[in-house]
Amino acid sequence: MAYDKFSVLKSTAVPMPMENIDTDQIIPARFLKATERKGFGDNLFRDWRYNADNTPKKDFVLNNPIYSGKILVGGKNFGSGSSREHAAWAIYDYGFRCVVSSFFADIFKNNSLNIGILPVQVSPEFLQAVFTAIEANPATEFEVHLPNQTFTILSTGEKYSFEINAYKKHNLLNGFDDIDYLQSIKPAIQAFSEKSFY
Repeated sequence: MAYDKFSVLKSTAVPMPMENIDTDQIIPARFLKATERKGFGDNLFRDWRYNADNTPKKDFVLNNPIYSGKILVGGKNFGSGSSREHAAWAIYDYGFRCVVSSFFADIFKNNSLNIGILPVQVSPEFLQAVFTAIEANPATEFEVHLPNQTFTILSTGEKYSFEINAYKKHNLLNGFDDIDYLQSIKPAIQAFSEKSFY
């Protein structure tokens, strides 16, 4: 199994309301040497999280103990910039399983789906409602229901129906990457290959 199965997630959320958060900010280029997915979470938002002497920046949200959870809420145009899949790796390795925004860069969105992160695209108005709920109470919980394709602010009951590619949804529910999926239908592939079409 490539990653943990994703079905229903209930969690608090970490707010990052900045727009145009790009992949170089998510994981700076100097940390791209590794080829495995492990260890990137330590350097997630590295230049925003730490000073030059490696001490944590107290005003950065990931260093604020009142915010926690498996949901990252970002501003519009999240994951823009280069196509590095390490950005998704860093977010997953840190512990996030869902990223919410009003718009995602396509390559980042696909990279996330390929490794078990669910990018939930909502309207600008609903995104603001999510930020408002977290600001009112950082302990506010949210429900991400992949089978029903809904994102709910549990404190208010506000709900948003999001879209997802059916193939990617199937893979997330089963914890499959593309290779796992092919392995899961191997008998069907073999049966098809043995058919005679002449």
